Formats: sequence, C-alpha cells, structure tokens
Amino acid sequence: MTRLALLLGAASLLAGCAGSLATDHPRSNLPHAPAATGRFQSAANGPFSPEPVPGAWWRLYRDDRLDALVTEALAANTDLRVAAANIERARALLAETADARRAQVSLSGGASLSRPEGTGADLPGQVGYDAGIGISYELDIVGRLRHLIEAAEADTEAAQAAYDLTRITVAANVVGAYVDACAAGEEKETAERSLALQEESLALTRELFQRGRGTALDITRAETLVEQLRAPIPAFEAARQNALYRLAVLLGRPPAEFPKELAECRTPPRLNSLLPVGDGAALIRRRPDIRAAERTLAAAGARVGVAVADLYPRVQLGGSAGLTGLAADLGEGQAFRMSLGPLISWTFPNQAAARARIKAAEATEKAALARFDGTVLTALSEVEVALNTYARELERHAALEAARDRAATAATQAEQLQRLGRGTSLSVLDAQRTLASAEAALAASTAQLASEQVALFLALGGGWETGVQAQGQAQAQGAGQPGA
Repeated sequence: MTRLALLLGAASLLAGCAGSLATDHPRSNLPHAPAATGRFQSAANGPFSPEPVPGAWWRLYRDDRLDALVTEALAANTDLRVAAANIERARALLAETADARRAQVSLSGGASLSRPEGTGADLPGQVGYDAGIGISYELDIVGRLRHLIEAAEADTEAAQAAYDLTRITVAANVVGAYVDACAAGEEKETAERSLALQEESLALTRELFQRGRGTALDITRAETLVEQLRAPIPAFEAARQNALYRLAVLLGRPPAEFPKELAECRTPPRLNSLLPVGDGAALIRRRPDIRAAERTLAAAGARVGVAVADLYPRVQLGGSAGLTGLAADLGEGQAFRMSLGPLISWTFPNQAAARARIKAAEATEKAALARFDGTVLTALSEVEVALNTYARELERHAALEAARDRAATAATQAEQLQRLGRGTSLSVLDAQRTLASAEAALAASTAQLASEQVALFLALGGGWETGVQAQGQAQAQGAGQPGA
C-alpha cells in the first residue's frame, strides 16, 4: 500500500505540471465585432423589418397548401433521413467514449492440452485451465478522458447542426420548387393572354386587308408576332413540370407522383408585409452552419487537450482474480490467483511523437478557427447580397409595372387610331409587341422576386427551429472558446 501511495503521488505531481504545457486556444472576435452584430447595411433602405426571423418563415405567405408541402417534406425527405442517421452515429460514438470513465470488467477463460516432449501421440496428456475476472479503472489525472468526451460531445452537436442546416435547405427548396411551378404557370398564362390578343389583332388585320385598308405585309408581320408569342409557351410548361418533379423528390416521392393540384397553379405566393430580417448577432446565433463550424472548432480544441495528455503517465487501477492449474487439481487452494495494483504507462523519454501529435492537433484547431471565421463572413455576405438583390429587384419590378401600364395605354391608343383611319397597322403591331414584351418582363420579375424571397430566408437561416429552439442555438456566441 505504501508503494501504491508513492506511485499515485508521483503521477499526481507530474499531472500538476500538465497545464503549463497546454497551449492557449485561439479565439475568434468576429461573433462580437460591432460590424458583424449590428443591423444589416442593405436593410437600411428597403422593405425590411428588424423583427426576428420566424422559425417557420414560409407561413408568412399564409398559404395552407404550401404549409402542408413543407410539413410533408420535413417528415419524409431522404437528405433529412441521412442527417438523422449521422446524429445517431455521433451519439453512439459519444456513448462509447463516455463509457471509458467507468470501471471496465473483463472475463477470461480457456483450456489447454499438453503432453511431455517425446511421448507418443497415444499417451494421455494433461488438461489445464485458466479462468478469471479483471477490473480496471483509469484515473483521469491529466484530463485525457474529459477532453475525449468533450470532443465527442462537440461532434454530436455539430451533427445536430448539420441536421438543422439540411432542414432549412429542404424547407427552402420546397418553397422554391413551389414558387417556380406557380411562377412558370403565371408566365405561361401571361404569354397565352398576349398570344390571344395578338391572334385577335391578326384577325382584325386580315379583315382590314379584305376591306382594302391594309397590305399583305401587314398580315405577315402580324403572323410573325403571333409565332414569336407562341414560342416561349412550351418552355414555361417545361419549367413548371420540372419544378413539380423536383418538388416530388423533396417530398420523398417518385417524380411521377408530384402534387397534381399544382399542375394548374398560376399565382406564386407573395408577401405583402415587411420582411423580418433581424440583425447580425441574431444571424450568428441562428445559422446552423455557423453553429456546426463552432462545434467543430470546439472539438478540435478538445483534441489538443487529448494530445497534450499523452505527455504524461496514464494510470489505471485494477485487480484480477482467477483459477489457473490442471483440471485434476480443480478446486484446490493453490490454483487460486489474485493481483491488485496500479498500472502506469508512459512514453517518457521518447516524447517526440507525442509532441508532433500536439503540433498537428494545434494546426487542425487553427484551420477550424479559420473555417469558422470564413463561415461567419460568408453568412453575413450572403445576407447582404440577398437583401440588396431583393431591394433592387423590387425597384425594377415597380419600373416594369409602370412600363407595362404605359405600354397597355399606348396599345389601346394605337388600336383606336387605326379604327378611326388615323393610324397604321405597323404602329399597332409595334405597340402590341411592346406591350407583350412589357408583360413578359413583368411576369419574369414577379417570379424573380418570389425566388429571391426564398433565397433571402435561406441566407437568414430560418426554418430549423421546432417549438423551443435547439439547445445549441446560442453556442456560437461563445465561439473560439472550445475549452470553456
């Protein structure tokens, strides 16, 4: 017992020096920088609200059909099933790592047959046996097990963040496919309306020609415009059908089982209120990819601690008891064996490999910090770009709407002048061509606005929350402090 106490005391003394060799964990200042945590610059002069982004942001459209599609996708999407399996794997590895802190029990047993050298194979041999039980427990003197568990916990939380990222991506893709299908239907309807008007104009041009008030050239020009307006319609139909196929796969269905009720959708969802965008601080807390990067950084920091622990002795307390001997002597006292004591393993003085592993772990941690900073900067940039693009598209949409209205007025005036004999068919065709072009551009802008709304909400990172926000949502606020 005196020797045991001396050995444990020496190991504890060596462990007391461990902290002096551990490097300081690198920290990131980005999550606390005023330029990163304040209001978004591009939100200053646009239709945006500083209110927090709602978790189920797609409900802002007040479209029950869309809500049902997102709910179905979040329950059946295959990418989410993969992400959920990755969480299960990470939790299992965490449980395996945490088990190292418990006492380990082992059972052993075996039998053997031996014959004296030189005896014949027909002579009887001696049957021996060995059976025992062993118990061991590692003393976590320098924190090796603690750091291993911290790393496994961070890996599990990173897997959860990856699941949340997949969730918001699936939700955004569902809304995007829904928007694309309905927007293509609207563009097709606009093109068909313009085509119908031009076909009426063609009929009028033919009638005027028969009355001697036009030429064959007027008819040819009108027929050309009809075909030009007919040409985009198949492309719009293809775009709508392809969006429905994408939607079916997002819902976990074969492409042929797309929602049939959307085949006639002609009105993409619209928001008539200010878009809630929050601020930079909320973005850093909310975006799952930032949280995943921070948890990866924390895991890298914990593994530096594991590498440093390899510089010091690893102490295990253990004992074993059993029976060993010949089968003929089974049950006799001399067959009993027992051992008790510490087991100390140490690579000293050959520590070059251990120090190399520390340098490698520190380099991995530096790379994780750089990735974390890059993820934060990318997130901020994506939001600013999405805000700016959406605001400018709104301005463009307003201008296109005004142009469409003026083109419609000009077309009406040209037709009236032609009926009164004061205008030419060429001026009517030009006015109608301008109107058709203006309506097509306005419809395309409407579709673009809807798509950019989805891109903005995706950049803002909304959609992964389920009721109470996940436990790890605020962890990125302490990024760069993996050892905390």
